[in-house]
Amino acid sequence: MAVNRRRGEVAAILDGRERRLCLTLGALAELEAAFAAADLNALVERFSAGRFTAHDLTRIIAAGLRGAGEDVGDEDVRAMQCENGAAGFARIVADLLTQTFGAPAQGVATE
Repeated sequence: MAVNRRRGEVAAILDGRERRLCLTLGALAELEAAFAAADLNALVERFSAGRFTAHDLTRIIAAGLRGAGEDVGDEDVRAMQCENGAAGFARIVADLLTQTFGAPAQGVATE
């Protein structure tokens, strides 16, 4: 699957299928609401702290999938499998945040 990195898209294998993720403006607005962030700067500060729960990873991945056009809920993402388990999900989030904001979030595994 070809992804457009300039638009912030990333590819990930979830449930054995390659999928595209993108944190569009709508997806970012969804995350602002989900994390009760006052604005985009507050959301960036939260992500920069690098302290993510499994629930956070689920929300971010689900928003990225929806931003790329998939019709999935957070519950669907919770049931998905990823190579390398939790570390694999963390890598997807790190890649997605790097593509969206330009720098990796501290504390999120990227290797």
